[in-house]
Amino acid sequence: MRGGPGQLLAGRYRLTDRPELLRAIAVDERTGETVLLRAVELPALLTAGQDPDEPNPGHGDRLVRRVATVGSAAPAWHPRLLRGVGAFVEGELLWTVEERPAGRTLAELLSAGPLPPYRAAELAADLAGALRALHEAGLAHGNLTAESVLVCEDGAALLGGLLDGVAQEALAEDLGGPGGRRRYEVRATLVGPVAERWPLDGGPAGDCWALGVLVQRMVTGRAPFPEGGVPELVTAVRDGRREPALVCGPLAPLAERLLQPDPTLRPTAQVAREELAALLAGAPEPADEERAAREVELKPEAPLVRLRPRRRGRGPAPERVVPETAPPGAGGGRTPRIPPALLGPVLVGGVFALLVLGMVAVVMFAG
Repeated sequence: MRGGPGQLLAGRYRLTDRPELLRAIAVDERTGETVLLRAVELPALLTAGQDPDEPNPGHGDRLVRRVATVGSAAPAWHPRLLRGVGAFVEGELLWTVEERPAGRTLAELLSAGPLPPYRAAELAADLAGALRALHEAGLAHGNLTAESVLVCEDGAALLGGLLDGVAQEALAEDLGGPGGRRRYEVRATLVGPVAERWPLDGGPAGDCWALGVLVQRMVTGRAPFPEGGVPELVTAVRDGRREPALVCGPLAPLAERLLQPDPTLRPTAQVAREELAALLAGAPEPADEERAAREVELKPEAPLVRLRPRRRGRGPAPERVVPETAPPGAGGGRTPRIPPALLGPVLVGGVFALLVLGMVAVVMFAG
């Protein structure tokens, strides 16, 4: 896409920065809100009639209506779902519009490395709650990926990408038909080798499978299936050839069940959320970085100080440790000035000095 800051799309969305490929941030001039624009390319057969010079936007408009229908049915009230604003066609691009609060995508966070298991569990619980709301509304998401998840400044995960996923699936069906080789080829071009997008089944069960893939990606930094290309990925999914979920640590039992090939054996989004909440309720206290580096801290001119584990929201509580050389009840008092080995000679010398002083006193008194 060409353009830059200040460009107006659909007479409403003004770009705020130079757009990326099929993606841009804009301000909705009607509401003043920041929005994310995503686009899919419409082939000429969808935007033109038999006469190449005569545009025929009927197909594009039909796709817009299909996207809008799903957007209006989505539960916009849910706090973990990003609200889809709408869709429009401009040129040979079908754009979807979604609210965009401040935050970073999960993909951007994972580019710095995997997440600790309990942090991944927090994000997964948010996403399971969003999926549950969609499923209860009779919808499936179908586009749960690290790119469609926004992690806000307060640490909460918001699920977006619903309208973008609908647009991609609708376009694949329009070009390739309801099934078959042609649709697979179009979908492979639109979606690419992203493991979360290739479940064996669709609907809510497919969303839960995608959640299992994403959980393992968050903890390990990679998908459990090879992503070298779409054919390799699809074959591995079909054959059940994947990295064991054991690598997910405390999340392994849930991830294993979410990735079951049989959809009837997978937990629902509601069950997954409940299990994640139970896991988080029993999570250990966060480790104190300083204590992990050195459990015992020695301070000059002070008794030993051992740091207790840091409680949530509190600093380390120093605990006084009485040195082993101190006598019982001394509380870490001063060490004796005279070494024990010299105590005997010193006492003998003191007695001798007293005798000499006594004799000197007697002589002086007699004289």
